[in-house]
Amino acid sequence: MGASDSKLVFKQGIFKLSEQKAIPADDQYWTGFWQLPESAEDVFTLFSPTDIRRTRDSALENLETLILAVTSRLCTLRNHPSFPDPDLAPERDALNCIRVLTRLLPFIYESDSLEAWEEKFFWTPRRKKSKKSKAPKSEVLFESATEAPEAQEPESVETKPLAEELIDTLIDLLFFSEFTLPRAAAGKPKVTYAIWQTGVGCHTPVTSTKEYENNRTEILRLLLVLCSRAMYMTPNVLPVKGVRAITYIATCPDKQTVLSTLCSLLNTTLKYNPATWRVPYDHVVFKDNKELLVTYCLQFLLVLILYPVPENENGYAPKNFFRHFLGRLHRPQDFQFLVDGMTRILNQPMQASSSYLPGSQKSLTWAPEMLMLFWEALQCNKRFRSFIIDTDRAHDFIILVLFYALDQKNDSSKQSLIRMCVFILQTLSVEPNFGRSLNKRFEGQETLPPSIRIPNFHGTYADYLISSIYTLLTVGKGRLEAVYTALLAIINNIAPYVENLGRSTSSRLLQLFASMSSPSFLLANETNHLLLQSLLEALNAIIEHQYSKNPNLVYAILRSRKRFQTLRAFTLESGQEEIERQNQLRKEQNTGSVSRTNSIDSIRSPMSVRSPSLSNVPEEHSAFAIGDDDESENDELPQPPLQASTHSIDSPRAASISSFDETVPLQLRGMSEKARGKMPVGQPSFSRQNSISSLHTLTPTVTNNGSFLPSAEWIESWQPELPLHTLLTLVAELTPQVPLTGNEDPSTALAAIRKAVVGGIEPSAIRVHLFEWSPLSLGWYESLLWGFIFTSEMLVSKGTAGVWNSTTVKLFKVQETAAHTPSLLAPRGAVDAVGSNLVNRIGSLNLRGVGSSSRAASGGGGPPTVRDV
Repeated sequence: MGASDSKLVFKQGIFKLSEQKAIPADDQYWTGFWQLPESAEDVFTLFSPTDIRRTRDSALENLETLILAVTSRLCTLRNHPSFPDPDLAPERDALNCIRVLTRLLPFIYESDSLEAWEEKFFWTPRRKKSKKSKAPKSEVLFESATEAPEAQEPESVETKPLAEELIDTLIDLLFFSEFTLPRAAAGKPKVTYAIWQTGVGCHTPVTSTKEYENNRTEILRLLLVLCSRAMYMTPNVLPVKGVRAITYIATCPDKQTVLSTLCSLLNTTLKYNPATWRVPYDHVVFKDNKELLVTYCLQFLLVLILYPVPENENGYAPKNFFRHFLGRLHRPQDFQFLVDGMTRILNQPMQASSSYLPGSQKSLTWAPEMLMLFWEALQCNKRFRSFIIDTDRAHDFIILVLFYALDQKNDSSKQSLIRMCVFILQTLSVEPNFGRSLNKRFEGQETLPPSIRIPNFHGTYADYLISSIYTLLTVGKGRLEAVYTALLAIINNIAPYVENLGRSTSSRLLQLFASMSSPSFLLANETNHLLLQSLLEALNAIIEHQYSKNPNLVYAILRSRKRFQTLRAFTLESGQEEIERQNQLRKEQNTGSVSRTNSIDSIRSPMSVRSPSLSNVPEEHSAFAIGDDDESENDELPQPPLQASTHSIDSPRAASISSFDETVPLQLRGMSEKARGKMPVGQPSFSRQNSISSLHTLTPTVTNNGSFLPSAEWIESWQPELPLHTLLTLVAELTPQVPLTGNEDPSTALAAIRKAVVGGIEPSAIRVHLFEWSPLSLGWYESLLWGFIFTSEMLVSKGTAGVWNSTTVKLFKVQETAAHTPSLLAPRGAVDAVGSNLVNRIGSLNLRGVGSSSRAASGGGGPPTVRDV
């Protein structure tokens, strides 16, 4: 039978699946599903979504029999003594069974009405005939995969659920002689858990072929599909309910199986070198099948190690052994292997973006997943975290992580990736040695890509990191509001250790203070004052622990002294008067839209529904202005009396999570500052818990339309607790000793600061602002990973439809983009139109509407992408 004839017969068989009811289980018809297809493309193109849904909705009994038939055939082949013999137990049959299951399962998962059936069919223990009884003819086809009659006969025995048997078979096939591994020695079992690549846990190379690697790829794709039940659950349900398939794999008690799988996936991923024998534009002509295998290895590895195993009915959460053993790595050579592999992959897109020949190097699409693997290693393995810090490799990762954050900062579809980068930096910053290592001078900035280069930069890694954080805070136009807290937490964590901050960095910190202390910002949102409090705590930590080594920052504080003094006397009336004065001044100037560096382009009323971000607070010509104070000592700015704080500042570090996005990971906010005296009589205590609900303990007035309306009582609840004591004491002590005429020579002022004696400032305990997970944040994280996997599949499945395309995904929102213009590197034609359109890499997920669902676009226009809603 020719290829065309076999495809026609296969398509006719697919039509029969939905047209004929209750096809007998022993009908030879079923064998066509593993004998007729010639390739994966045949299965995916001939078995259309319409065909699958029609069978699922109108002939479920046939779909059930088909799944039993192909699963039974796969299990039979795995146990056949001659597999993979071309005549007795052909490899083709096993691959076609895998492909059919890969095609069908997503359309089962998408149907809410099949949830109970799915649980019973896949996860209920079954009974089958023992070998002592004579099996009927219909059971010969299905062997161990079919259910025996419900009658409790003596010869019937209970077997594993169908899904567990399928998963066990697939894991065994990953390590099967002459299928995915070389021929086993005589007398050895066919399944040998040999690690595929040298690296962690393996020093002896294992021979491999293109066919073995292709077979591993198809098996891994089906395992990912089994785990992709997560895509059809909402983010708030997924971490609590979990996915049965992932739980079964991750909690496998067989140590050898876990370690061999873990090391095989890890080593295959990290040994991959995208630059081997590369020539310009080779990716346009050649397809790298090894890259596809590496992609699935990395994604399946991430699905396993980041999975939080839910509690069982007894309230006990079993151990995730893949994550456990990743956290047990301890040999320096293993850590060096991890670091080298991660940096090689993460460097490639950065090098591709700065190539002299545009588009000559293919930028790897799964670098974000490698960032996720790096973050997982940091979180679950303290030794690894210490290794990269103690060996100064942390400096390389700072640059790499900032590249992925800053290069995409203006792309609204990349916001979740940027958030993850911020959380990675926060995870690193909790180590004291990390903060100390940042005092090393930054060299070679001219070799960086333009998107992360700072003009005329001369400073330390601390200067570079703080300047980059400043950029993320001020140029995002509010898109990154949800991680403002995490960005400030990074500065807080490194503050007690940074030395010799440059003038530019010091100026940026004070510009942030000017923006955050402006009335327009403070009165616009009920939590903005928490950002100001966090920044003040960071300034305090630098002054209290590294005063003598940061004269530039001290000088910048002195030049901005009036802002601190005015903030101490801040009231609702003074704030509203200042806003009105600025509005009037702007009207008089009649300048329209004025562009300013490091400032806000427009002003918003504090009564508005949307609060101004750090990138749209107006530049105010007052004590709240960005930049230095007015130089004249005889200016007419408000001059509140200088008074040291006598309040007890026991205010824990609280997160500023905007009301529109509560799924972003929380930060530990229970860190208190050293008490500064006694609270005024009647002043309420300030205490917040590490929970989302505690963010609204002090609720200001809200108007009928939902906009925020500040009140004097609300200001009194937080303004006296602002940690201004250290800074006001510094100003009071140094103002008489340092000449500040407005025209002074900075070098003279710096020399005076170095010689000055400051009293009344005592170092407070160093606080660490950790990273905290919650069910909501875990839902965000899982949706981020599966969003990566979804869009990656659209890229790698050239010639076939994406596995999950055109299914109803609930974990994130899939949105169709505009069609791309044909080009040399992205041609368009009849074949290309099937499914090889390039897709924009992963972006931000549905974090606001966690319960929404949408169907992936399958019609015209551009490829679907994962986006914010």
